[in-house]
Amino acid sequence: MSSSTPSRFDRGHTDDLMSFLAAGPTPYHAVAAAAERLEKAGFRQVLETDAWDGTSGGKYVLRGGAIVAWYVPEGTAPHTPFRIVGAHTDSPNLRVKPQPDMGAHGWRQVAVEIYGGPLLNSWLDRDLGLAGRLSLRDGTTRLVNIDRPLLRVPQLAIHMDRSIHEKGLQLDKQRHMQPIWGLGDVTDEGDLISFLEEELGLAAGEVTGWDLMTHALEAPAYLGRDRELVAGPRMDNLLSVHACTAALAAVSASPELPYIPVLAAFDHEENGSQADSGADGPLLGNVLERSVFARGGTYEDKARAFAGTVCLSSDTGHAVHPNYAERHDPTHHPRVNGGPILKVNVNQRYATDGSGRAVFAAACEKAGVPWQTFVSNNAMPCGTTIGPITAARHGIRTVDIGVAILSMHSARELCGAEDPYLLANALVSFLTD
Repeated sequence: MSSSTPSRFDRGHTDDLMSFLAAGPTPYHAVAAAAERLEKAGFRQVLETDAWDGTSGGKYVLRGGAIVAWYVPEGTAPHTPFRIVGAHTDSPNLRVKPQPDMGAHGWRQVAVEIYGGPLLNSWLDRDLGLAGRLSLRDGTTRLVNIDRPLLRVPQLAIHMDRSIHEKGLQLDKQRHMQPIWGLGDVTDEGDLISFLEEELGLAAGEVTGWDLMTHALEAPAYLGRDRELVAGPRMDNLLSVHACTAALAAVSASPELPYIPVLAAFDHEENGSQADSGADGPLLGNVLERSVFARGGTYEDKARAFAGTVCLSSDTGHAVHPNYAERHDPTHHPRVNGGPILKVNVNQRYATDGSGRAVFAAACEKAGVPWQTFVSNNAMPCGTTIGPITAARHGIRTVDIGVAILSMHSARELCGAEDPYLLANALVSFLTD
């Protein structure tokens, strides 16, 4: 890397990732943790309801479970292109319903709805906490995190389903996934919310709305003989959010930048991104446009800036699985600790094309980072990301990348211990090229 490029990330980045995963049980907590790191790097929050000025420096906007942050170097022209690193903050889980109090046969339960596409079996017989955002009667919001064993989805004993090994585990999302959280009859509607009010020291009836979800309590940990692996929750996709945040904070100390570096971390990717805080909403476009106009730019300047902009959409991908190698494309076997992956799909489930490949390859080469390519087996449906949405909605050249992991969409996923900092180094190179 050039002398003007920030210092390389190392194993300490992975240590910090583990802290970030633990601090982000919900998208709301994740963006708060990202904002805290940016504040330490000199960024300041701006409100969408305020008038923006054209001053230089680092700024960020929070909207629900999304954050967009950017750094404007001194003297930057209004038509200067952006370099965007994108990710998403949400993960599949169990989310509390509007009327949460339920129970049967002396068990008190919490009514939950399935969010995204979780591996349901990974949530069974696991101690769960409860976290999210509470909306109060005065119009304010409060984050809540009950980070202790509170809930559990108990599995049926083998003695009551002797054929399970022959027919396989079959879970009904409505009947089998409602967690227990105590004993007794449900006599009063509002027990769960009353409990949360007490936990936060709020008056009874002060909470009028909630966005609550469960999270697994087991802490992230190094795994393996040589601690070369990391096991933890929500790697899809807080691993990328953390790397993008660290890269933006690092490049903001660079003396000269040819682009305006941007972090865009959206909510609701796991269910289609169609939300005001999702990639298919107006948030990113509004922020970029207002940044141009605040610096005295015109529509022509905005068009020029967007035309020269490139986005790296970073999301986790699939490492080759030793027990299911036939599920992968026979010529594309990404390995953990092999460096970040370039994700390609000619049907535009990923936005990468040949020119995007060249951009990513150049960034990795400059950073001294190895990289790999992921393509789905033709017989397996391909997932998608914020990449195609960003490209189509804003007319921005977008490249899909990420880190190869195992157990994607499990309550606890697995990655290589080196890949997080290799990704962060590649992102720094991209933002400073």
